[in-house]
Amino acid sequence: MEGLRVLLADDHPIVMDGFAMTLASAGLEIVGRARTPEEALAQYQALRPDVALLDIRFGTRQTGLDAARQILQQDADANLIFLSQFDQDSLIREAYRTGARAFVSKDCDPAELLEAVTKAAAGSLYFPRAIAERLANLSVRGDMSPQSVLNERDLEIFRLMAEGLTNAEIAERLELSLKTISNTSQAIKEKLDAHRPAHITRLAVKYGLIEP
Repeated sequence: MEGLRVLLADDHPIVMDGFAMTLASAGLEIVGRARTPEEALAQYQALRPDVALLDIRFGTRQTGLDAARQILQQDADANLIFLSQFDQDSLIREAYRTGARAFVSKDCDPAELLEAVTKAAAGSLYFPRAIAERLANLSVRGDMSPQSVLNERDLEIFRLMAEGLTNAEIAERLELSLKTISNTSQAIKEKLDAHRPAHITRLAVKYGLIEP
């Protein structure tokens, strides 16, 4: 484990400091710290760490999942671990689908964090037992979350709908025609069987797509 090069990406300095201390005490080298998804991508490109730990939520439009997708487009063998204080089923499954090697909560034990980093660096998967069981249950019973039903563009539009933007505002934000947004938003409502604004917002909150 000693000598592994690790990149940390989280917008909470205290969290990053705690994780850095845990990893450094085990002989790992913290080669970079990022505060935004954009910084995480840039630092990964520049530093090429053995493992990158990415927060899912950054309080910005882009998320750790977005950064991970961009990293994996450039380096399919990237060893990524997602950190989150949230553990909704939808986030766990989305992290897994994105290509994460591991998913750990921000309040995990140091031993759990070190095991996740070690496994990820070796190209293996690591999900704590409770999370692994939830992933298995999701596979058995199926997943009707927006993340599983909608494609990436539809999901972006759904988030904006859930935030209360009108079709005209969404069209302007995404630089698309009003007709395109109107047709897409209607299709999204049909796919999710969610036709009222309040229902759409509740779904987005439930599945961790927007803050409550």
